[in-house]
Amino acid sequence: MAQQETALIVGVGTGLSASLARLCAKQGMQVALAARDTQKLGELASETGAKAYACDASDPASVATLFEAVAADGGAPDLVVYNPSYRCRGPIADLDPAEVLKSLTVSCYGGFLVGQAAARQMLARGSGSILFTGASASVKGYVNSAPFAMGKFGLRGLAQSMARELAPKNIHVGHFVIDGGILAAGADPRAADRGEDGMLHPDAIAETYLQIHRQHRSAWTWEVELRPWVETF
Repeated sequence: MAQQETALIVGVGTGLSASLARLCAKQGMQVALAARDTQKLGELASETGAKAYACDASDPASVATLFEAVAADGGAPDLVVYNPSYRCRGPIADLDPAEVLKSLTVSCYGGFLVGQAAARQMLARGSGSILFTGASASVKGYVNSAPFAMGKFGLRGLAQSMARELAPKNIHVGHFVIDGGILAAGADPRAADRGEDGMLHPDAIAETYLQIHRQHRSAWTWEVELRPWVETF
């Protein structure tokens, strides 16, 4: 009998991460949820049978502690998803350097820390998937959004480099360009003026993440773009 898989989702909120947690649990996976504030995870953890862990993804010691705890509780994760990001907006001349640094630290450096910790455990086992959540800003720098683009461009570069290094070692690394707004939890799929299915549904995104995790290694994908059918690109 195959050993139960473990999925670790870092940066859990009520949208995509929650959909991923529900789908992984439905697939019979053991789910670990990580966020700065674990109190907000109580309902989701109860619903999915998951265990919640406090983690500051931008802090090396906190990330190391997270992976040690998850491994001790249920074994090294088979699937790790990195979702955190931080956005600050404004004209380039007016941006607060401290806010820009925070954006880079959360969006990109945290991805490195989590990706490195995941890779170390997966290399020891010889398998696993590491998936990073990007955005339109991963490939397009928008006006008044330089910090977000910097962080997301960096995260994409990290994922591409890791994919090339780790694929020959049986570790699947994927990056997702989420090009469009994600429908908020409980919102009408016909939201705002976008029309029916005019925003990305988190459950549909989660299904694609799982498909990438399940891909046969003879046909691995390192990057996927997802956008609503009404989105221009």
